[in-house]
Amino acid sequence: MKLHHPLLGLLIVMFLTLDINAQVTNGTYRSLTDANSARVVALGGLPLAIHDGDLQTATFNPSAISSAMHNQLVLSYVGDFNLSTNYASAQYSRTFEKLGSFAASVQYYNYGNMPYASEGSYVDGSTFNVSDYSVTLGWGRELSDKWSIGANLKYAGLQFESYHGGAIAVDVATTYWAYSNWAFTLAARNIGMQLFNDFDHRNAKLPFSLDFMASKKLNHLPLTIYLAFDDIQQWDKTYLDTIVSPNYNPITAEYEVPSKASQFFTNLACHIVVGGELELGKNLVLRASYNYGTHYNMDVPQDRTLVGFSAGFGVKIKAFQIDYARSRNNIVGSPNFLTLRLDLSKF
Repeated sequence: MKLHHPLLGLLIVMFLTLDINAQVTNGTYRSLTDANSARVVALGGLPLAIHDGDLQTATFNPSAISSAMHNQLVLSYVGDFNLSTNYASAQYSRTFEKLGSFAASVQYYNYGNMPYASEGSYVDGSTFNVSDYSVTLGWGRELSDKWSIGANLKYAGLQFESYHGGAIAVDVATTYWAYSNWAFTLAARNIGMQLFNDFDHRNAKLPFSLDFMASKKLNHLPLTIYLAFDDIQQWDKTYLDTIVSPNYNPITAEYEVPSKASQFFTNLACHIVVGGELELGKNLVLRASYNYGTHYNMDVPQDRTLVGFSAGFGVKIKAFQIDYARSRNNIVGSPNFLTLRLDLSKF
């Protein structure tokens, strides 16, 4: 019975947060939600039901933190050449025999320079910078050969010109490895509050989410399939735009309200993310995923694009692993994600 006590407590904490954060799906602190490691992005940008010792997965799924990550260093860089934005992160993990395994990470997001403008739209050519960052300390422990738990403690900061803000948050997660190469992860992310801000003094909400992820490694094919149901705490994830919506009739200039059945299945699909990871030998991995919710809310019906798709690959070279991904989150541009993982114990 001792095994189930921490699991029960973890699940209680997860579901108690539903009432507290039920209306919050996207907040001010985007550094708490945007993935920047290439493998995570290529597979959908959510907590992955993976327990293979890859430190990249720890930031979103602390229950993946294990002794297999000991002395790993992960460096990631994200560049969007169309929007002139770039992100960077560094992660390091270490295991202590009695305390468990820990993973620390620092993430920095630079959204580029923006022009000053007066209320009368006068622009004098001067600019200011917008950026945010987060610092995370994660802990994970394997309770048995089937269960693991983990938690992240995070501080997030904002800088808008000369104004600042700060928030503190916690993630909790548990992973179960079933038979026949199945794995399941339940993660509650960004449980917390804003500590201060000196630009509008509002009590900004954090981007809380409760996510469920399953993975299945096929027995006779080197393919792992990933299936996620994200934002369990909020059913309606659709963004209503009566002009660019596919339900807008340009002839009558009216918005045709979809049926209840159509709304149900649209919302259901917006929660689901599917992906796959194909191993080609021991040193090359191909990855791809599709997020219908991103496609539905960010695509333009008049000009169909690949919004919602992400893809990438990974290459292993002795003590190095290099991962690349490209994600299409909107019609403007596709960020490029590059991650380098080093096993420092092999040097």
